[in-house]
Amino acid sequence: MSKRIQAIRGMNDILPEQTVVWQHIENAILSVLQQYGYREIRLPLLEVTELFKRSVGEVTDIVEKEMYTFDDRNGESVTLRPEGTASCVRAGEQHGLFYNQVQRLWYGGPMFRYERPQKGRYRQFHQIGVEAFGMLGPDIDAELILLSRRIWQALGIADAATLQLNTIGSAENRRQFGQALVQYLSDHEDDLDTDSKNRLQQNPLRILDSKDPNTQKILQHAPTLSDYIDAESQQHFQQLTEILAANGIEFEVNNRLVRGLDYYGKTVFEWVTNRLGAQGTICAGGRYDGLVSHLGGKDCPAVGFAIGLERLSLLVAEMQQTEDIRSDIDIYVISLGENLAAQAMALAEAVRNGLPQQQVVCHCGGGSLKSQMKKADKSGADWALIIGSEELAANSVVLKPLRSDEAQEKIPGDQLVDRLQKFYLS
Repeated sequence: MSKRIQAIRGMNDILPEQTVVWQHIENAILSVLQQYGYREIRLPLLEVTELFKRSVGEVTDIVEKEMYTFDDRNGESVTLRPEGTASCVRAGEQHGLFYNQVQRLWYGGPMFRYERPQKGRYRQFHQIGVEAFGMLGPDIDAELILLSRRIWQALGIADAATLQLNTIGSAENRRQFGQALVQYLSDHEDDLDTDSKNRLQQNPLRILDSKDPNTQKILQHAPTLSDYIDAESQQHFQQLTEILAANGIEFEVNNRLVRGLDYYGKTVFEWVTNRLGAQGTICAGGRYDGLVSHLGGKDCPAVGFAIGLERLSLLVAEMQQTEDIRSDIDIYVISLGENLAAQAMALAEAVRNGLPQQQVVCHCGGGSLKSQMKKADKSGADWALIIGSEELAANSVVLKPLRSDEAQEKIPGDQLVDRLQKFYLS
């Protein structure tokens, strides 16, 4: 017997009983995005490697350790996208979407990073990203945060999500702060965790994200980024917090929130939860005003966020918001006797025409009435429709309730759809 092939570690199948939850989440998000006037853009999975080196930053964990990169047949280095913002900016610039224009865009799909798989973090993972271009003020930052809160409300998880905010100022602010941080941490280098030691000279701000308890203890007395923020960034942040407060958004200012990608500046934010253990971030984003020009375009202010669907689905399940999400079908069509498959199919099609929102399954493969009824009941259907030679001759259908004690009845075929419509549309 041949060896059974299994999925690559960290690249998971999403099975039918799970996809119904995913579809519920995706539909809720899409509905909110449409309310706010965001339009979908569809992006390729594969990009030239240089795109991510220039946007994400060459001295980040993503570029140094986590990207799926290889040479194609022409010898060009290409990469499976590890995140979506860079691809969205590349597409917008390539197709002339940004100059003197305002764009509200969203995209979704799989991303790829080679890291140790754990609950809520996989090598192929899925995100929905939301990006806004051409708007400089804090009002668009606030809109994205309001939009994300509406998503949590739609999914019934708002009580489990906390907003953390920070401003990381300009690139010059971060450069000055980085120098001060390196100077301070160099005196404690021997006591830092291994990752923080490696980041000390190349990307010191990432040390603020360290989960190592001893490193966090050292950081308690370190310089703070807030002491280096310029007046313009402070004003932007102050106006943002005022808009949020006026709209009933509660938040925590987290001075150590810096985000892990080089392109961020000014506003950064995360929605976090304490229901998922260490992997508590379900949504993260911020401003990246310099990225469009950094990738060859003209200056264009921009802000966005990404939602991790794996973690969000775990949170929705943890909050028990999946109980009313049904994957069950509504109507199960059964045929009895020989050569009635065509008539059963025609009956199922007529019901689908009259009730396009209902799920209708026509039994295939034959079998006794008892075996077909078992499958109808197992399917979760509300009704079984039964047609046999007697019903065919009388142009009628047996309508059998499967979720109540009501008696089955035989009704004329031309009255069936009206009867079912009254049940589902009342």
